[in-house]
Amino acid sequence: MPHIEIHAHDIAAAKAFYAGLFGWTFHPMEGGEEIAYHLIEGHDIGMGKAVTGGLMRRMGDSPEKGAPIRGCTVTFDVDDCDDRYAWALAHGGAEALPPQDYPGVGRCAYVEDGQGNVVGLIKSLNTEH
Repeated sequence: MPHIEIHAHDIAAAKAFYAGLFGWTFHPMEGGEEIAYHLIEGHDIGMGKAVTGGLMRRMGDSPEKGAPIRGCTVTFDVDDCDDRYAWALAHGGAEALPPQDYPGVGRCAYVEDGQGNVVGLIKSLNTEH
């Protein structure tokens, strides 16, 4: 299942913006306190829907206004997180976050695609992948 992540320096302002824009609600994710991770729920996004999402504290500087787009990350289910991560690194990708386990969620990694984008890989605990 695809999963988007929105990165923000001001979590409260981002929550207010997306709540007003799309009617989303946000719930703190257990284990995500250090990065202020909140799960998104809305009409077309959330647990049990085709797409899930999260809002988290941005790591590093925000892109400048008018700069080329470097948007949210999208994470895709894979059969083997470590295998796909190794494949990405061997085929022009670069490490963004090595594979690691997230209790109650699954095994997840992030790679740069060689084009300045970051893509996430997850072997979820709650899917058949």
